[in-house]
Amino acid sequence: MAYPVLSDEYFMNEALKEAQKAFDVEEVPVGAVIATQNRIIARAHNMTEQLNDVTAHAEMIAITSASNYLGAKYLIDCTLYVTLEPCIMCAAALKWAQLDRIIYGAKDPREGFSHLEESILHKKTEVIPGILENQSSTLLKQFFLKHRNLQH
Repeated sequence: MAYPVLSDEYFMNEALKEAQKAFDVEEVPVGAVIATQNRIIARAHNMTEQLNDVTAHAEMIAITSASNYLGAKYLIDCTLYVTLEPCIMCAAALKWAQLDRIIYGAKDPREGFSHLEESILHKKTEVIPGILENQSSTLLKQFFLKHRNLQH
């Protein structure tokens, strides 16, 4: 029996659930899932505070998890869904992972990879921005507003 193809919005909603987990434990609320063949093979959220590790971004954790699941270092035929545009560090790792697609919600004009003059992603990787952008942005704004108010 063939199953219906799940939408990009479906998988981005799953990434938003991961972002909410980060929010709930005082991490910057970024969530990610990696999917292939219509199923999720990795879920992650930011853990930089919990792990005391500046590299523990949702995308980095998801890459490691998906690679372990597949038993492969390349994530060909995989799509990353992430609630915030990846930073340069994550984009470089995503290049080496050779994902087919990267789909993100909110743009990151200060730290996101797209402000570079030349893309650092793999030349075959398709990028689709803005999927569930409002939901992703709202969660990030709530987080930073809450933390700004705590500092005063």
